[in-house]
Parts: sequence; structure tokens; C-alpha cells
Amino acid sequence: MGLAGFSLICVLHSFTCVICGAFMMFCSNEFSVFSHGIETASKLQGSSPHDQLLIQTSNSFSGWLLFAIGFLLFMVAFVKDTKFQSFFAKGCVLLHISMAIWRVYFERELKDLARDWPREVLGDIMLALSWVFILVYSGRDKYD
Repeated sequence: MGLAGFSLICVLHSFTCVICGAFMMFCSNEFSVFSHGIETASKLQGSSPHDQLLIQTSNSFSGWLLFAIGFLLFMVAFVKDTKFQSFFAKGCVLLHISMAIWRVYFERELKDLARDWPREVLGDIMLALSWVFILVYSGRDKYD
């Protein structure tokens, strides 16, 4: 299950990144309404045309980065080196835990996003646990 589990987790995370990134690039307003609600999404769009352009450019760039990360994850899914898989999974756990800490300490202070951070922290922890599952399962295979 080590290689198959790692590949499965990578492909699932990859498809999530690619789909979310594409929505952020091409449907940023709809994506913002879906993830934050109508009222918060309208506040996050900016008040002046200049602000709106900067926010739209930032969302498009963030979506492009997420899309690129999705392709990277898809490529990594087929690496057969177990040491690399372990290293990569540990890095992903660290990344998701760092995002959760960021949300707890900084994002909750933003008035408009304050109601979303607990759900997003839970999502970050669940994503980290999917990689921890791979680490535990591959470690179990090594010592059996």
C-alpha cells in the first residue's frame, strides 16, 4: 500500500489543487462567494477600480500557483523512491500545519474572515492527517 497510498493521496490532492486553482483564475468572484458567502465576497472585492484590479490579479496569480502545485503533485505521485515519498509527506505535513498556525494567529484577526478560520484550520489539519496516514502506514510496512 505504500506506493499505491502515496500515489492516491498525491493524485487526490493534485485534482483538488488543479480544480481550485482553475476556479480561482477564471471564476474568482464565484469562487469567493462559494467559499466566503455573498456578503464577505463583496467586501473582499475592493472598493475602487484600482483595488479591484489588484485583488483580481492577486487571485489569478494565486490560482495559477495552486494549479502549478497540482501538476507538481501529479508528477510526484509516480515517484517510486520511498525515502523521497517520506521526505515529501513530511514536508506536506509541515506545510499544512504551518497554514493552520497562520490562520489561527493572523487570519482570525481579519474582521471579514473571522468566521471562516475555524473551518479552514480543520481543513488544513485534515489535509495534514492524510499525509501522516501515509507516513504511519509506510513506517508500518518497513517494520513488518
